[in-house]
Amino acid sequence: MAENSSDQEKTEDPTPKRLQQAREKGQVPRSKEMGTAFVLMGAAIAMMIFGQAIAQSMISLATSLFSRNRAQVFDVSEMTRVFGEIVMAVGLPVLGFVVFLTVAAFVGNTLLGGMTFSWKAAAPKMSKFNPINGFKRMFGVQAVVELVKAVAKFAVVAVVAWMLLTIYFDEIMALSTGTTFGAIAGSVALLNKLFIILCCSLMLIVIIDAPYQVWNHTKQLKMTKQEIKDEHKDSEGKPEVKGRIRQLQREMSQRRMMSEVPQADVVVVNPTHYSVALKYDKAKARAPLVVAKGTDEVALKIREIAREYEVPVISSPQLARAVYYSTKLNKQIPDGLFTAVAQILAYVFQLKQFQKGRSGRPVPLPNTLPIPDELQMDSDGNPLKPDSD
Repeated sequence: MAENSSDQEKTEDPTPKRLQQAREKGQVPRSKEMGTAFVLMGAAIAMMIFGQAIAQSMISLATSLFSRNRAQVFDVSEMTRVFGEIVMAVGLPVLGFVVFLTVAAFVGNTLLGGMTFSWKAAAPKMSKFNPINGFKRMFGVQAVVELVKAVAKFAVVAVVAWMLLTIYFDEIMALSTGTTFGAIAGSVALLNKLFIILCCSLMLIVIIDAPYQVWNHTKQLKMTKQEIKDEHKDSEGKPEVKGRIRQLQREMSQRRMMSEVPQADVVVVNPTHYSVALKYDKAKARAPLVVAKGTDEVALKIREIAREYEVPVISSPQLARAVYYSTKLNKQIPDGLFTAVAQILAYVFQLKQFQKGRSGRPVPLPNTLPIPDELQMDSDGNPLKPDSD
């Protein structure tokens, strides 16, 4: 029981297939803190780029508005002109600010986990309406982690803000002693500086949170050893299915092989176990090819087809075994068997001429053909040991 329980523990890292399936469901690591930090940092950088233009526009706009006379103030149609003036003054820099902020928000929320969209994640889930599950989420480990992060963020921002106010207190108070336009420009520059420092302080939380989210995502997708085995079976196929496929492939290969037997020049056999069909085409190969070969039932089938199509069948046990074990299908016979096979083919050619009445009866084949010792095999496919004198 202990071993079975151990096997069911999720100790294995998720496979690429498991990660892909999770991604299709919208399950990717995300860091809210990274998104927040990028938005704030983007706002700070955008303020550096567009802040001066916005400040100058506000100064020009304030100068224009406060320069209006009494008649213009009470003129109803003046409202339209003032609105157009406001849009022209601050519209372009504010638009640039918003676009920059939008890009920062997009990058911050997709940098970890990438961009993904899933209808499965968007579909409503009844489990989310279950109050029991809601309480579990409220008081679970993840809720505690989020609480710790919230407290940490507050603490970091509060400490940094207090330090900034302490350091720049005199500079902040000095803004009230200058001119109005100088105070506006100075406050924008100072605000931008303080804002960037505060945003950098949030990066401390991001540096901790982003690796944690990746680790937590991997932990949630961890698999048991049995799940990995099952996935492997599903991807590679069940053994019985693969066995059936291999069987069908063998049957198709045998059918193709049997279709070559009628074109063979000769079939060399061991009377009971082996059959090899040879074909010699001077124009295509320098040596005869093995177009079909087999043992037992396949050997009988080759002999059957050979007799049906009047292909000569020659009994030579040693040569049949040597060709069967030394030559692959549709390959040339080895050099050591050239002489023996040449004698077989010459005999077959003379026999065909005799049957057509064009020559005399051929000389019978010798009982022993010239087969090298290293190519001689016994009935089990083992090399024969030459007699030692």
